[in-house]
Amino acid sequence: MEGLVSSAKFDELFQPSWAQDHFAYEGELLRLKLDSYSGAGFQSKSKYMFGKVTVQIKLVEGDSAGTVTAFYMSSEGTNHNEFDFEFLGNTTGEPYLVQTNVYVNGVGNREQRLSLWFDPTKDFHSYSIFWNQRQVVFLVDDTPIRLHTNMENKGIPFPRDQAMGVYSSIWNADDWATQGGRVKTDWSHAPIRRLLQRI
Repeated sequence: MEGLVSSAKFDELFQPSWAQDHFAYEGELLRLKLDSYSGAGFQSKSKYMFGKVTVQIKLVEGDSAGTVTAFYMSSEGTNHNEFDFEFLGNTTGEPYLVQTNVYVNGVGNREQRLSLWFDPTKDFHSYSIFWNQRQVVFLVDDTPIRLHTNMENKGIPFPRDQAMGVYSSIWNADDWATQGGRVKTDWSHAPIRRLLQRI
């Protein structure tokens, strides 16, 4: 994962959550790498009840099978709430899939997958999560791709009572990420990098 963000600004708002040695700044470019030893991740220093968070990501070209690049919001604890963007790696020439999920009180199983209508490896694109007491909206380049509506009046729990942090990571998930785990990560391509810009 790589992206444009100054190290000073990053340090004001975020902190590495694991594998700090897999972070590198090149001017305003932030690189997170994945190798056979570890991926990398970071988290916001603050937590938020409602709002909109946007990250600009450029995904790696070529063979990225078995990898997952994630951008998500999450609270803490067993009964956490969470909103996920997960970019599932692909074999060369295949489209990336983006998977969204919503956890409420520690229960997910609300995955939805979508093929993107552009090549996310050619340029930076904006991915946003907007949420309030009525809805959670997932957006790609300001186009809504998923709406999760509050239906508590019908007895369905809704994530509205826990402050959440902002997280992003790159990690190996070759047991499920590409074609249900049939295609494994090719470590001869390591380190695998993702682009991350302007959070």
